[in-house]
Amino acid sequence: MSMLIKNGRIVTASEDFTGDLLIEGEKITAMGTKLDANAAEVIDASDCLVLPGGIDPHVHLDMPFMGTFSSDNYETGTLAALHGGTTTVIDFVLQTQGKSLHHALEQWRGRSDGNCFSDYSFHMAVTDFNDQTKAEIREMVEKEGITSFKTFMAYKGALMIDDRQMVGLMHEVKRCGGIVTVHATHGDMIDYLIAKHRAEGKLSPLYHYLSQPEITEAEASGRFADMAYQTGATGYIVHMTCEGAINHVREAARRNQRVLAETCIQYLLLDASLYEKDFDGAKWVMSPPLREKKDQEALWAAINQGTVLVVATDHCPFKWEQKKLGEKDFSKIPNGHPAIEYRMELLFSEGVVKNKISLSKYVEVTSTNAAKIFGMYPNKGTLAPGTDADVVILDPAKKHTLSARTHHMNVDYSAYEGWEVTGKCRTTILRGKVAVDNGSVKIAKGYGKYLKRHKAGLPV
Repeated sequence: MSMLIKNGRIVTASEDFTGDLLIEGEKITAMGTKLDANAAEVIDASDCLVLPGGIDPHVHLDMPFMGTFSSDNYETGTLAALHGGTTTVIDFVLQTQGKSLHHALEQWRGRSDGNCFSDYSFHMAVTDFNDQTKAEIREMVEKEGITSFKTFMAYKGALMIDDRQMVGLMHEVKRCGGIVTVHATHGDMIDYLIAKHRAEGKLSPLYHYLSQPEITEAEASGRFADMAYQTGATGYIVHMTCEGAINHVREAARRNQRVLAETCIQYLLLDASLYEKDFDGAKWVMSPPLREKKDQEALWAAINQGTVLVVATDHCPFKWEQKKLGEKDFSKIPNGHPAIEYRMELLFSEGVVKNKISLSKYVEVTSTNAAKIFGMYPNKGTLAPGTDADVVILDPAKKHTLSARTHHMNVDYSAYEGWEVTGKCRTTILRGKVAVDNGSVKIAKGYGKYLKRHKAGLPV
């Protein structure tokens, strides 16, 4: 089958022109102005933007956490992603301490394979680095196509590794051509503050925020950068939220080190005042927590400076009844919030429309940079002859309102209820097939393909 997208404003990280896009099979075969092609399907994209499919490299689908599972599984989560213009997601396989990486991968593939609408891949979260784990790293890179390895500097007893393990993992991942990513918060300090607040009877969601002050993230970000500098590993800090952490990335650059950084859409738009809404603040309990207005300003600036390279979601939804597990104790509220469907439209509305970022920067941080960093470029992350035909047609003028009543995520509230957005993903195309068109689903579950990624860390 062939498809011709005509008369759209085609935008990549490096190009911006009005023209046509020809798709044959799963690939783009031509791009230009007034293409002369007889295609089986013609889509008129007049007055619309034609963009590379979004890549969200930070999601948690069907993930076991705090005694429950995130409420979006691979079916509902990847379909919601397509509705919002994201065509590829990278989820996290979590090693169980005392068990192998292969054991964890088998569990996650059992939940994901055959159930995805969008394309998908995995990071491997290493929670127990030992000689056996070390021996599995190369096989993960070369046979499974998993080239990024997640670490946690918090959640002691379940996910956290110590600095000695971190250094050992960095050396091995560097040797195998991979990248080390990190949840950078000071776990011991956070655990102390949680215990202190609980002992004082301070149990509302506000104390989740007060147990993770900015210094806990800034210190851990600097320490991670130092370990990456010493080992020569490529390091990537996920869900960065605050000015203090950004400044450590800037300091690393002054010694000719490049630390890659990601933020998430919520940290650009929401702030810690939401935790003052009594238990309703549980909707925004995530780790790290929302920060202050000054941190939002710092993050927008860091995006434009090229210090923060990716805007992801850390999509990890829980239904309200699940959140109520912590109704009497903030430390028992499952951490996470829903955003996989909203990211592309919110960032366009709040970033591009309000002149905080350019349209080319928007494409970089929602797609191109993640594709380059995580070993999917050029098949993903751009529009050019020979690339996968992952395309979003976005109506830049259409206004709509975000609501739990209309979203497709499997969660019964919206963290952005009533938020008016300018810009709507009209059509999402995945590998040459229309996946979602004006809210109507055109593909079946299982069309999403597992992506084996090549060695990571291309310059961005």
